[in-house]
Amino acid sequence: MQKTKQLNMFKFILALCLVLYFMGQAMAQQPDSIRYIIKSRKANIINLQRPQIDGFNYWEEEFRGHWAGVFLGVNGFFQSDYNDYPADQQDFLDINLWRSNSLNINLIQFSKGLQHNRNTIGLVTGIGLETQTYYLDKNTSLVTETDRVVPVTLFFDSNQKSKFSSIYLNIPLLLEFQVPIKQGGYRFYISGGVTASKNLSTHTKIKYKKNNQKQKLKTPDDFHMHDYRYAATLRLGYRGINLFATCDLRPLFKEGKGPEVYPFSVGFALISF
Repeated sequence: MQKTKQLNMFKFILALCLVLYFMGQAMAQQPDSIRYIIKSRKANIINLQRPQIDGFNYWEEEFRGHWAGVFLGVNGFFQSDYNDYPADQQDFLDINLWRSNSLNINLIQFSKGLQHNRNTIGLVTGIGLETQTYYLDKNTSLVTETDRVVPVTLFFDSNQKSKFSSIYLNIPLLLEFQVPIKQGGYRFYISGGVTASKNLSTHTKIKYKKNNQKQKLKTPDDFHMHDYRYAATLRLGYRGINLFATCDLRPLFKEGKGPEVYPFSVGFALISF
């Protein structure tokens, strides 16, 4: 009976060690943790080894976010309010959604992990450039008057194109969560936060043909837009799939200087750095 109890106790200790070992592998402890390694199935001695610094690390040594890259999206407006405009100027910012686009080139990224033993939560920031282009009705453009921006009808040929574009310098502040999927270094991630942007330039452009020659009329102006914009952003992805969505937290134009419209963008990564 005593031998049976000793054998059962040994089996229990052996099983407990195996559980601790595999839990240690799954939880990916840092190199300074002690790992229990069973030298042989037949041996009844468990050795403590020195900290192991080589080999596969389930958690990356440093947290690395997902901001840098080249991203392409479509632009649009929501919550449009034209109450201060006459009936014939209503909805002059109705755009061709599928042709209106945003291009983000995020060249610089900084990441900071927030955990001591795991690197799955962190802060991400950086610097990027963004172009936002809105395709208007082909005969409609924008002009700046003293008190507000107004639409103007311009006609050069029946196939002309009219657009409204801005270039921004973007700086994000994101909180990112990562979930390791399998032991291959791949992680699903989701991040959210805000992006502060500085308007570098804005212009309207009409392209048309005259005597079969391509022409363009480009008009730079501030169009009573805010110098700075602030947008909420959500980003998620896994491996080669990276998606983003942004929504401005303030109207495109200054108060009383234009229709109350809020820009948004939805898109994906062409290239991730």
